[in-house]
Amino acid sequence: MKKKDLIITGPKSQKKVFLFAHGAGAPMDSDWMNDVADALAREGIKTARFEFPYMAERRETGKKRPPNPQRILLETWNEVLDLFHDHEVYIGGKSMGARMASLIADQSTVKGLICLGFPFYAPGKFDPLDPKGRVAHLAKLKTKTLIFQGERDSMGDKENIPQFALSKKVKVHWLADGDHSLKPRKKSGYSLEEHIAHVAKEISKFMK
Repeated sequence: MKKKDLIITGPKSQKKVFLFAHGAGAPMDSDWMNDVADALAREGIKTARFEFPYMAERRETGKKRPPNPQRILLETWNEVLDLFHDHEVYIGGKSMGARMASLIADQSTVKGLICLGFPFYAPGKFDPLDPKGRVAHLAKLKTKTLIFQGERDSMGDKENIPQFALSKKVKVHWLADGDHSLKPRKKSGYSLEEHIAHVAKEISKFMK
């Protein structure tokens, strides 16, 4: 992977960067990813987005592909990290991209982990025993971590997440009435735009 394959927003000369991975179903330039990156740029944060091989292939062929095996996803993350060896790096992303970042955070020299909509379990299938080991590593995480989670996220809601053991390094920041994309219902009195702006401000504080 080369830097020309990435989308970099925010102040180009900034030596502090947030490497921002997409989720399983949408590319690095989806409306949601664009909106978050733009909000971060308004806070003066440099963001670099990239795509995992299956998504890059979909961009070329137009045909949907399932995510690559975890080994490939993690190799891609490490390739991107190598591109920013001269930066102060924070890693994270949306859903699957965030989970993959969480698996390498302690194996690298990153300054922090930022997750937006972490997939604690399969949609609507909460199991406190975590049979597939999706979150077991979060109990031992040593990297400073900030997780933004919608209160009614089908992959990790406010009622169920407290039942998982999380490291003291992990802080969960709840977004009122948000779903897996942090989007609240109209009746809540909040909007997705407000939530994204709030997230950007909190990330700015986290990266200082």
